[in-house]
Amino acid sequence: MKDQHGARSQRSQEADKPHRRKGEKTYSCDECGKDFTRAGDLKRHQLIHSGVKPYSCDLCGKSFNQAGSLKTHQLFHSGVKPYSCDECGKSFTEAGTLKKHQLIHSGVKPYSCDLCGKSFTQAGHLKRHQLFHSGFRAYNCELCGKSFTQAGDLKRHQLIHSGVKAYSCDLCGKSFTQAGSLKNHQLIHSGFKPYSCEFCGKSFTEAGSLKRHQLIHSGVKPYCCELCGKSFTEAGSLKKHQLIHSGVKPY
Repeated sequence: MKDQHGARSQRSQEADKPHRRKGEKTYSCDECGKDFTRAGDLKRHQLIHSGVKPYSCDLCGKSFNQAGSLKTHQLFHSGVKPYSCDECGKSFTEAGTLKKHQLIHSGVKPYSCDLCGKSFTQAGHLKRHQLFHSGFRAYNCELCGKSFTQAGDLKRHQLIHSGVKAYSCDLCGKSFTQAGSLKNHQLIHSGFKPYSCEFCGKSFTEAGSLKRHQLIHSGVKPYCCELCGKSFTEAGSLKKHQLIHSGVKPY
């Protein structure tokens, strides 16, 4: 049995040892300074900095730093979407993606552009928007050289060259390369013209048509004939005018 002095000495030594409180973060990453409560979590995190991706998908070969990331990725191949939105029923493979989606319904747009003030529900959407201000277009079409700020825009553009028109109108059979183009076309059949001119009240099915029309009121004529110098508000009007110089009579 230890004497009283020995017991006090032992208690003193125990008091000098660092005690880890519940939830206290004691493991720090040397690379980025992020803290963890468990050594295993730190070890898994450090794989990000090492570049090592030991977990590979058997179906597509994509590799990941962590087993959990691979497991989440495999849901894409399975088609399973366990996370559903209570508002609209849309389903997602990841809880984080659902959470970001729900911001749309909340109306909250916490990410604002410093240049124009436009707000977005997601940081990624803001980042893509800012590319328009920068003028940087990283995605180039190999066939015509046209550049785009987003990969999705390039992909949709390339359908023009492929000749594939996957979206058909049920009413008239006209086909389009993009779903958005079909949607705009269907407004013609509906008679709905949501875009109205503030100056004369004329309505249009597409925002682009309204924008072109408003050039008439502005007096701006950006389309100029190289042969005689006559200017027009619309490219189509210039094209028809040029037939005069060619000698072709369209009517």
